[in-house]
Amino acid sequence: MLNLIERLFAMWNSQDAALAFEIYSEEYCGIDLTNQTRINGPAGVTRQLERFYQALPDLEFKYEQVIFENDRVAVYWSARGTHRGTLLNIPPTGRVVQINGVSWLRERNGKFAHGVHMWDMAALLRAVGLLPELETRAPSESISLQAAFTPND
Repeated sequence: MLNLIERLFAMWNSQDAALAFEIYSEEYCGIDLTNQTRINGPAGVTRQLERFYQALPDLEFKYEQVIFENDRVAVYWSARGTHRGTLLNIPPTGRVVQINGVSWLRERNGKFAHGVHMWDMAALLRAVGLLPELETRAPSESISLQAAFTPND
C-alpha cells in the first residue's frame, strides 16, 4: 500500500490528473469534511485536483506520517502553495499558504475505494488574511505528529 500512497502524492505534486484513473477505483466515494465536498470516482478526484491547482498552481504535498492497518491507511500530510487564483470563493491574494491535514483511505483491488479528508481551514484563512493570527506560541515546525505520540519520560 505504500506504493499507492507514493503514487497519490506523485499525482498531486506532478499535477497529472490522469493518474487519478490509475489509483482510484471507478466506485471511489470520498468526502472532504472541511469544505463538505463529495468526491466520486477518478473524475471527481480530477475535478478537485484542478480546482486546487487553479488556485494554488505551485501547490506541493508531502506525507508526514502514514499508518497502515489491513486495507486502510491514515496519512498525516502537509501542503504549501501560493494563492494565485480563486479558492472557496476567496479571490487571489498572492500569499503563501501552509496547511496540514489527515486523510483516511481504504484500498480495494489495488486502488483507493473510500476516503475521508480533513484539513486545517483556519490555517488557510489566516494565511490569506481572513482570520487574525493566533497569539505567539511555539513555531509550528517544532510541533509534530511524532512528538504527540512520543512519551515525555
